[in-house]
Amino acid sequence: MGADTAAADVPALLERVRAECLALPEATERLSHGSPSFFVRKMFLTWVDDHHGDGNTGFWCAAPPGAQTALLAEDPERFFHPPYVGGRGWLGVRLVLASGRAPDWDEITELIEDAYRTVAPAKLVRALDER
Repeated sequence: MGADTAAADVPALLERVRAECLALPEATERLSHGSPSFFVRKMFLTWVDDHHGDGNTGFWCAAPPGAQTALLAEDPERFFHPPYVGGRGWLGVRLVLASGRAPDWDEITELIEDAYRTVAPAKLVRALDER
């Protein structure tokens, strides 16, 4: 279960994630199932805020092979197996935690870039590497 988001600045969290996503080569945003989602040909990240009352605020993202298992074991408060896409290796990331621990934005940026790399065409991955 997620944390109480009443004290969290959820719009600011979304804006930070949005900025990270849209800074990637040819990344676009559109609504998918009513949530802001980010694409590079295919979806690489979708924003979630209390999805079906689960209390989580954060995102689900594509993840490289093995990353989901490793991160779930490393930090189960921050990471979770998301519904629908978790079976395909996607990772759930909580930005608001019951412990009050703030997001590590360097780690979040790395997760977003990994998600992008997982689904982006090789040409765009090269463009990212050349920046």
